[in-house]
Amino acid sequence: METFESRVRAEFAPKSTYLNTASCGLLPGRTVEALRVAVEAAAGGRPTDMFADVEAARASFARLVRVPAHRVAAGASVAVYSGVVAASLPEGAEVVTAEGDFSSVVNPFHLRGDLKVRTVPLEEVAEAVRPGTALVAVSAAQSADGRIADLPAVRAAARAHGARTYIDASQAAGWLDLDADAHDYVAAVAFKWLMCPRGVTFLVVPEDLGGLRPLFAGWVAGERPWDSCYGPIAELAHSARRFDESPALFSYAGGRRSLELVEELGVSAVRAHDLALADRFRAGLRSLGHEPVPAPGSPIVSVPGLGDRQGELSSAGLELSARAGRLRAAFHLYNTEADVDRLLDVLAG
Repeated sequence: METFESRVRAEFAPKSTYLNTASCGLLPGRTVEALRVAVEAAAGGRPTDMFADVEAARASFARLVRVPAHRVAAGASVAVYSGVVAASLPEGAEVVTAEGDFSSVVNPFHLRGDLKVRTVPLEEVAEAVRPGTALVAVSAAQSADGRIADLPAVRAAARAHGARTYIDASQAAGWLDLDADAHDYVAAVAFKWLMCPRGVTFLVVPEDLGGLRPLFAGWVAGERPWDSCYGPIAELAHSARRFDESPALFSYAGGRRSLELVEELGVSAVRAHDLALADRFRAGLRSLGHEPVPAPGSPIVSVPGLGDRQGELSSAGLELSARAGRLRAAFHLYNTEADVDRLLDVLAG
């Protein structure tokens, strides 16, 4: 009988104690095989339909975040989609963002130059929304330290004042129970907790497309792409596909298999596994006299005062990141209690 553990063991064989999913997730075995098949087909001149992989990945992501597939655009970068959302705002519009949020989320709003961007502590984002606020842009989970935004409070405040919400789920999709339908726009790269190859990114838009303009629309944005290859596109896609970037096809060939695995395992099971390991690490840190940044319910653990040990840990075969001057560990489905204990042993040594 297959279990969560047996399925994971069948897909992953890390050569290090890998605790760095917040930077980049490991590729499942099925994903590696799909990439190999796609590359060999291209090298041998054999026909393949990697656009079918894009559609399968789109549909899989849509199921994971609980929206119809026609509301999901497929691209390669959160920064591009942040730029599209920023470009939709009128001159002088107010945008509320969180202090220290990831640059790809907030930078396009600052670069507009004619928007009023207010930056507040993460815990104060919801209460910062006021009459006249046009948009709240915030990550569901912070890249630097794993703190989770109070998304229900943010959405309630936005609705109360007629503002839209733009959520970056890059550090949440794959372990956090996300309801993208609760927000106007949700973007996420998929190479972290969704374990896709780099080059897979999604944007969820409302049924009415949210007033966004497909500023970078290429031939794939047409309602009938293969009839949109030359000259201006006569008919843009009626769905979120009008916001598709020309896809990194090899990445999507593998990505559909990674998303397939997440669906098979179930986000709730992945979440329970990840959080149990993160809580074990937090408890061990406290026993060593270290207090992590408070981030309850997050698999990302940030530890002040230990950032300078990242190189030493890497040399010992433990892969973590140093972010904002702190050591950042990220626990995912291929990690075990033994990984946690080994990291604690090295930190104690």
